[in-house]
Amino acid sequence: MTQRPRLATQRAALASTLAACAVLSACVVVPARGGYRGSYDGPAVMVAPPPVQAEVIGVAPAPGYFWIGGYWGWIGGRHSWIGGHWEAPRPGWRWAPHHWQHEGRGWREAPGRWERH
Repeated sequence: MTQRPRLATQRAALASTLAACAVLSACVVVPARGGYRGSYDGPAVMVAPPPVQAEVIGVAPAPGYFWIGGYWGWIGGRHSWIGGHWEAPRPGWRWAPHHWQHEGRGWREAPGRWERH
């Protein structure tokens, strides 16, 4: 008779463990960034960005992933290199890379973004 209560307890423990795993492994979907404003909202930068740095691109983490190259960002009053990374494709979207636009005597940063196509 002691076998049945222990088996019921083990089944209950297994069921609660499986339920907890299902909850903890739930998929989180992050929507693509919104529309592009055309340029960075901040003030023009008077220092041109340095040339793009060479990057070592390793093996993609999974089939279909693509490389998004690094870029010079304006952080703390100076250009700082932000390294590239692998990204999963987003069906119906394409990646528009980060770039700098020369405006007047300064430069404006245009962040990389996802665009519908």
